[in-house]
Amino acid sequence: MDYSLIAWIGRETLLEALYLCAPVVIVSLVLGLIVSIGQTVTGIQEQTLSFAPRIIAAAATIVALLPWYLTRLQAFAIELFQLTAQAVQ
Repeated sequence: MDYSLIAWIGRETLLEALYLCAPVVIVSLVLGLIVSIGQTVTGIQEQTLSFAPRIIAAAATIVALLPWYLTRLQAFAIELFQLTAQAVQ
């Protein structure tokens, strides 16, 4: 294996991690912003109030996108195994 292939695998691994984390982070960010605006409007300044909805939304997003996650991870793993097999030969 040459260094360019190793660098490419590292780059693709980080990009894949970003693709997989992005939906959960975006949903959590948007919900946190909505709850924060609601807290500002109503004058409620409870710190734990924004935590529970974000955790529930993040868990629901993961469950809803689980087939997509598994498909992406499977395709990525197959690609890595094929590249590794080609590099060894």
